[in-house]
Amino acid sequence: MKGLSASILVLAVLATLAALGCAAGPGGLDGRRLADALPRKVELDSSLTDPTTHPLVSPLMPSNDRDWNADQAVLPTAEFQGNQVTIRRIRNFRYHADGGHAPGYYDKTFDLDRIRSVDFIVVPFPEMPNLAHTMLSFGFDDDQYVAVSVEIRKEKGETYDPIKGMLNQYELMYVVADERDVIQLRTHQWHNDVHVYPTRATQEQIQSLFVDILNRANQLALRPEFYNTLTNNCTSNIVRHVNRLVPDRIPFDYRVLVAGKADELAYDLGLLATNSTLDQARQEARVNPLAYVYHDRPDFSARIRERSTPSRLVRR
Repeated sequence: MKGLSASILVLAVLATLAALGCAAGPGGLDGRRLADALPRKVELDSSLTDPTTHPLVSPLMPSNDRDWNADQAVLPTAEFQGNQVTIRRIRNFRYHADGGHAPGYYDKTFDLDRIRSVDFIVVPFPEMPNLAHTMLSFGFDDDQYVAVSVEIRKEKGETYDPIKGMLNQYELMYVVADERDVIQLRTHQWHNDVHVYPTRATQEQIQSLFVDILNRANQLALRPEFYNTLTNNCTSNIVRHVNRLVPDRIPFDYRVLVAGKADELAYDLGLLATNSTLDQARQEARVNPLAYVYHDRPDFSARIRERSTPSRLVRR
């Protein structure tokens, strides 16, 4: 789709490696109030690099207008009114064992005063367990959950390649989805292990993080960006949200880049709501058996959390 010469490819890889310095990983918040985080209107974030100034950008700029895969064809947006937020186009696909799917989207209004939890989801790659996809899932007091997954936005026929991911070959997308969607895609179709870790956070912290993420989804709907394997990926964006609210809350660590160990980093930083050892916490967090047993249940999200864990909300 976007050809690059071998010499440019080598230079791009070297430049990207030389530019490393962003931190990535899950984290709690100690900072900004919800009222300070709520947007007055949708605005572009001036702190993010304008893609037109990036030295490696090809003449074909990032776009929201391509022939996308069906599961990534629609961008979510959020509308705020006081402490109510209406999320448009929450993905709600159902996945079949034969690789097929039944598409679906819905709009839903959430009361930010009823938010109660944020879980850190880690999906190790089966053949490379040191690498993983990471996501967040936000829970409300009526056992409703909404998940956010930062991904490449694939065009039809396109597959992921980490080298291409460093060379502006993919756009970035925030998938806002029903939790059943993002988990069963990985457990039922891709046969990946999925670990759902409860985190330690106050309600105010969770609210602010959720709002900041939805603002970013709005921004991408207005101004597309290129994904980058190392600096603009699933894990680095989670940490960007944390560090935007509390600067330098998550220190740089090699496990920031090796996302298969991101849960270990979160554990060492005391960010996971567990009193178990790391190995025990990983076993407790693996939801695959329950995801299969309860795959058709309307209370799927509550059921996959049927295990002994500490309180998900830290009250202060």
